[in-house]
Amino acid sequence: MSNVLERARARALDPAVLDLPPGDPARIRIVVAMSGGVDSTVTAALLHQAGYDVVGITLQLYDHGAAVARKGACCAGDDIHDARMAAERLGFAHYVLDYESRFAHSVMEEFADSYLAGQTPVPCIRCNQTVKFADLLRTARELGAQALATGHYVQRVRTPDGVQMRRAADAAKDQSYFLFATTREQLDFLRFPLGGLGKAQVRALAAGLGLSAADKPDSQDICFVPDGNYAAIVERLRPGAVRPGEIVHIDGRVLGHHKGVIHYTVGQRRGLGIATGAPLYVVRLDAAAARVIVGPREALLTGAVDLRGINWLGDDPAGPRTGERLAVKVRSTRPPMAAHVERVEGDGVRVRIEAGDLGVAPGQACVFYDADAPHERVLGGGWIAATHPMMVQ
Repeated sequence: MSNVLERARARALDPAVLDLPPGDPARIRIVVAMSGGVDSTVTAALLHQAGYDVVGITLQLYDHGAAVARKGACCAGDDIHDARMAAERLGFAHYVLDYESRFAHSVMEEFADSYLAGQTPVPCIRCNQTVKFADLLRTARELGAQALATGHYVQRVRTPDGVQMRRAADAAKDQSYFLFATTREQLDFLRFPLGGLGKAQVRALAAGLGLSAADKPDSQDICFVPDGNYAAIVERLRPGAVRPGEIVHIDGRVLGHHKGVIHYTVGQRRGLGIATGAPLYVVRLDAAAARVIVGPREALLTGAVDLRGINWLGDDPAGPRTGERLAVKVRSTRPPMAAHVERVEGDGVRVRIEAGDLGVAPGQACVFYDADAPHERVLGGGWIAATHPMMVQ
């Protein structure tokens, strides 16, 4: 193995990163969540190679026809096979757990209901929050594991004040947005060996270990939507629930009609089916009235969001304080933005985005980071329940 790969391996297996009890690694059991992709396969392989008692677990979350063969999916037929073969070749135990019913109830059905309510859900976060870091974590404990390791690109750091979550070393691969709902108790049990590595390093490690997953494409989009047609999934899960309605300008003019709000998302410009001479965007969705409200681009600018379901990982157990400065992300692909917090209506939290942001929608997550550059520490976050236009503040 080259010096570069040896350094990458040493980083992943750094005792400070693994944060495991001292002693014989063979006496330390680590359950590894194996999706069948390159990241989780490398995680399991490195830990097994280092002598730990590795148990690989793959969750079967769905298995409908098109998803099984689709490249870039996860937790379906081909991926289960890949995970099983990797474990067999490397020589550690591997189990497949049928979580289809749990996944359908906790993730897919909520996804459908959120779209029907005019929201923009993020099912990958809900999957981590429920199926993976609740149900699977509990299973790992039942198996006598000292930790549950995953291939996520995020860093876990123990400090004198406790364990912290931090962004991945590779900003382009950082997955902290999708892990904001991880609780302190879960974070204490979880391990992320790849958080200090880049994707190219991980693929090179896979090739050096002779893993067939080395060239496997990354998973894309939402795993249970094989063709990207969200509306078809909603209609299948909630038959007869989609209602047609009007497309209305923010000034009150009716510009056209639609076949259901599930076909639209806030910020959408193309495919509106109306022609007015000036570009129009979906500004908000009124599911109760079956209305799609459109307007000019400047009407998309959001200045504040109200949050529910707050998960706080900061030092103050009382949570964020009124006036506290944070950096926030409302999309996984955007850099953190300067913001500050207001406590409203008891335990409610309103986040004011200082420069505003475009196309923010209820149902998305607002993730908190430390206010100082490089916004490394993850402080939790919440689900967006309502948005407030910048223009009215």
